Amino acid sequence: MTDTTLKSTEFTAMSRLTPDIDLNAEGKATGFVRVPHSVHRSAYGWIPIPIVRIKNGEGPNVLMQAGNHGDEWEGQIGLGNLIRALSPKDIKGRLVILPSANFPAAMEGRRTSPIDEGNLNRSFPGDAEGTITQQIAYWIEHALLPGFDYAFDFHSGGSSLTYIPSALAPRHQDAARMEKVMGLLKAFGAPVSYISAAPQGGGRTFTSATYRQGVVGMGTELGGGGLVTPGSLKVAEDGMRRVLAHVGLLQGPVPAPTETRFTEIGGDDYYVYATDGGLFEPLVELGDEVKADQPAGRIHFHHTPWREPEVVKFKRAGLVLCKRIPARCERGDCLFHLATDLSA
Repeated sequence: MTDTTLKSTEFTAMSRLTPDIDLNAEGKATGFVRVPHSVHRSAYGWIPIPIVRIKNGEGPNVLMQAGNHGDEWEGQIGLGNLIRALSPKDIKGRLVILPSANFPAAMEGRRTSPIDEGNLNRSFPGDAEGTITQQIAYWIEHALLPGFDYAFDFHSGGSSLTYIPSALAPRHQDAARMEKVMGLLKAFGAPVSYISAAPQGGGRTFTSATYRQGVVGMGTELGGGGLVTPGSLKVAEDGMRRVLAHVGLLQGPVPAPTETRFTEIGGDDYYVYATDGGLFEPLVELGDEVKADQPAGRIHFHHTPWREPEVVKFKRAGLVLCKRIPARCERGDCLFHLATDLSA
């Protein structure tokens, strides 16, 4: 299916956000997107969202973003390393990097903003007159994204989940677009790549925004668990360089290609959710191959320890792609999700 939910209509309001660097000039510049924010501490203050532009002549226009969720660190660190390493002579075209897109959330180490509890990846297409998170989403979709050829959004499991390091994209009916997406996933070279049958977030994600703006996009889930490992960071950094070379922007040597396992995820039967509040005991590990009706975990009731634990089961067979980290859970929390090998 195509990701056309929440198509843009007429947006007449001007964004209040302004970058303090020219995003189209030649050379390398670092600066901030200024988000006006009047508070008791600072009557005429603004929130500084870091942004970087590197440009060298004609070539592809590429946007790289991380920190869409503030507690997802691999992309933020990887893009910081890339910013310091690249100079204009290393590229052909224009690269814009937004390493901590929801900066208030990143500073707090939280998935959502401490200012308005906004989840940036559920806030597109945004609102120029809305909350801080809605204003950031509006600026990204309507002021930043137009004119780019490619956009990459680097996520991980954050504080509550951990993934086999993966690259991902939604399924598109447009064959030409889908071919480009598959090429990006192959070039990135994560251990697993997956195509989602339906976009998460009902059209309110950054992926949805890229589709509405005619930009070819790809995302990731690079580990998580509230930490960074050498392995997950290597997948991130090597993949970043490979996709930039794949689209023709990065010049010179790049990390050697690596194989990826192409998979897909579908509806609710790919997920396991907590059926009650308690302590989650996983019975399988990431990377395990499981069967339908196989026990996935047990929920223990520590407030009534004489009660038998409740067993939750997988609804289908597949690869364990993602697992919950905190033991304490509430009814409705995601415990696992699966992937299955991509069908022809």
